[in-house]
Amino acid sequence: MKGVYKAVKISEHVHWVGAIDWNIRDFHGYTTRRGTTYNAYLIMADKITLVDTVKAPFEAEMFSRIASLVNPEDISIIISNHSEMDHSGCLARAVEIIKPELVYASTMGVKTLREIYELDREIVPLMDGDAINLGNMNISSIETRMLHWPDSMFSYLAEDKLLFSQDAFGMHLASSERFSDEIDDALLVYEGATYFANILLPYSSLVLKLIEKVRDLGVEFAVVAPDHGPVWRKNIEKIVDLYRTWSLQKPAKKAVVVYDTMWHSTELMARAIGEGLRSAGVRVKLMSMKDNHRSDVAYEVLDAGALIVGTPTLNNNIFPTIADVMTYLKGLRPRNLVGAAFGSFGWSGESIHYVQELLSEMKIDLVGEAVSARHVPGPDVIEKCVALGREVGEKLDERVV
Repeated sequence: MKGVYKAVKISEHVHWVGAIDWNIRDFHGYTTRRGTTYNAYLIMADKITLVDTVKAPFEAEMFSRIASLVNPEDISIIISNHSEMDHSGCLARAVEIIKPELVYASTMGVKTLREIYELDREIVPLMDGDAINLGNMNISSIETRMLHWPDSMFSYLAEDKLLFSQDAFGMHLASSERFSDEIDDALLVYEGATYFANILLPYSSLVLKLIEKVRDLGVEFAVVAPDHGPVWRKNIEKIVDLYRTWSLQKPAKKAVVVYDTMWHSTELMARAIGEGLRSAGVRVKLMSMKDNHRSDVAYEVLDAGALIVGTPTLNNNIFPTIADVMTYLKGLRPRNLVGAAFGSFGWSGESIHYVQELLSEMKIDLVGEAVSARHVPGPDVIEKCVALGREVGEKLDERVV
């Protein structure tokens, strides 16, 4: 299985043996314009241990990297921190080839892996705080249920002060660089925020509790090794602080105006609302769903204080692209937002009411009256749109500390 792919040393006893997916552009509805990595790690202990695997099509790359260090059959233990198929995709093949003494997962991980794969090996369940003896080292488990699957857990290698953080502190970013300090800081923050907004936002309260839980354990971190993106070996507090900020979702003087348009009427209204917001001192992001993806909207909403949504009426309903993005955002459950609805119609106009209902279901505080235009917005409607933008801006000014 030796080949061109080599393991990369990330700490005294741990090597990265994952795979780089340069070409993936969709990750269950989230646009990954810069690809991703599937990170697996090999602990060179007395009992050599593989932490997670990779997505199934990248099995050969992972085994090539392992073989650059050891014969895969010399691996004694496999640990699955997360059962999602981008991390467990070649677990069954790994068990078949490696024939490990033991395979470990969280209690929920055992159940999930059994539901996904037919494994010829019993999986040993790990409870929160359990430790695995690797001979000359120990690795302990930290339960992180619902971050972001019920089976999720961290593993901590005390000897290297290294946290295997599965999907936390990661990002979808394919790069030849393995470490965050080798990558432009602005890119790290952007991709980290995009990842958080599209994957972890619904679990923000759990993220805050987890940060405190880990701090209470009193452990030190020299390296944080996630399952996607670069490894953190410097300035780890930066990504932890960013996670805390993103989780709190404090309202900011920024408004995201999401809309689509058929004959430019709704677009004219969106632009007028944007002018009203700007006149109230609010940063504005106008996002036409003809030109933006739902995951871009999620990223922009992450640090916003207002979400204003406009739609034409089509077949007595919301325009399809707006229905799409609203369904997506509703599932992500952003908090601490104010909002409003607007739109245009020809002869019915139900869509504006439906958008208001969706905003209310998302627990977004509605500001002002929804503005609607029949066919083409005249000067009076445009002025109402400007006024709505100003009203939302004034409400934001009251809420932003």
